[in-house]
Amino acid sequence: MTATHLTIHRLGHQGDGIAPGPVFVPLTLPGEVVEGVVEGDRMETPRILTPSVDRVRAPCAHYRSCGGCSLMHATDRFVAEWKAGVIAAALAAHGIAALIRPTLTSPARTRRRATLAGRRMKKGALVGFHARRSDVIVPIADCQVLAPPLVALIPFLEEMTQLGGSRSGTLAFALTLTETGIDCAVTGGKALDAGLRAALPRFRDRIARLTWGDEPVYAEAAPVLRFGPARVAPPPGAFLQATPEGEAALVAAVTEALEGATRIADLFAGAGTFALPLARRAAVHAVEGEAALLAALDHAARHAEGLRPVTTECRDLFRNPILPEDLRRLDGVAIDPPRAGAEAQTSALAAAQPPRIAMVSCNPVTFARDAALLIQGGYRLNWVQPVDQFRWTPHIELAASLSLPHLSGD
Repeated sequence: MTATHLTIHRLGHQGDGIAPGPVFVPLTLPGEVVEGVVEGDRMETPRILTPSVDRVRAPCAHYRSCGGCSLMHATDRFVAEWKAGVIAAALAAHGIAALIRPTLTSPARTRRRATLAGRRMKKGALVGFHARRSDVIVPIADCQVLAPPLVALIPFLEEMTQLGGSRSGTLAFALTLTETGIDCAVTGGKALDAGLRAALPRFRDRIARLTWGDEPVYAEAAPVLRFGPARVAPPPGAFLQATPEGEAALVAAVTEALEGATRIADLFAGAGTFALPLARRAAVHAVEGEAALLAALDHAARHAEGLRPVTTECRDLFRNPILPEDLRRLDGVAIDPPRAGAEAQTSALAAAQPPRIAMVSCNPVTFARDAALLIQGGYRLNWVQPVDQFRWTPHIELAASLSLPHLSGD
């Protein structure tokens, strides 16, 4: 097939370079001239003819094949500015201009939460990340992203894959590094029969709590994370912020955005990432749709010292958003929805008019949509803080401050 020369104009939201056509070209940067074979709308294996000044040598030996990272070939400055630019573009699509603060990037080797894939082979097993756009597993001897204790666990996950995996399926290991050890929730494996249940406790000295499918295998120690003054034991496989540094940046931004509030609701509260630190200075009503997460939050709040009252409510905020009349007693709201955003709940907030709102999002597009609803309701978008805790990936997190100028005194 004939090779084609292309010039990369920009990066798409998935981190691929985009040339006219459009043609998507992975592992490239704006301004680069590349050569390769175009199939459909992709050039999968480009040769870089004219490199960008922002191109660097990737620090990971697995980078060309592993799908865990896609922006390791760019300088940290470029990635930070690009992520801030993605947020600015999403807001601009709604006619919104905002102060976007410099991106706060987590250091390398700090990811405490990740999901690895495992597959049993004829001889041995493979454990690692999937290759790009593939179900092939790339084994990783080292990782620039994961916290070292998670990397050190990989040989034991290979052994576990041989015990409980199959050659036709893929195991998923949801790993979380906590203060008391590693929490591991496994899905996709064989049924937990008597033989497998008897074999798995051999990993007690490496894994603090092991769950197989929906069944607990053992818990040598309850996995514990500290949210403010509280110690939380989340349920197996629970959602948590990916790095301690990223979590600290988001908590600091939310705390700043709600400065002065004394009656706060934390919507989509999870296990208490924001509710529990905020409760050091305000009464907090935590609302979450997953009962196990809420139970962990409630237990931690009841056993922590130095907290203002924390109340909880299990509620599906997508199907049953809190009504404006029930929000009007509040003077601050934190909201951290999933990627889909929270259009209905945000509309209720706009009608209720709590003076200060802290928005947290992992999707700039739905964030911009929901922020536009609040701005139309009279709010001012004071600032946006990008947080990069998924280093070298196109994933973007942010926190934002919105307020009613005539009520907040800003």
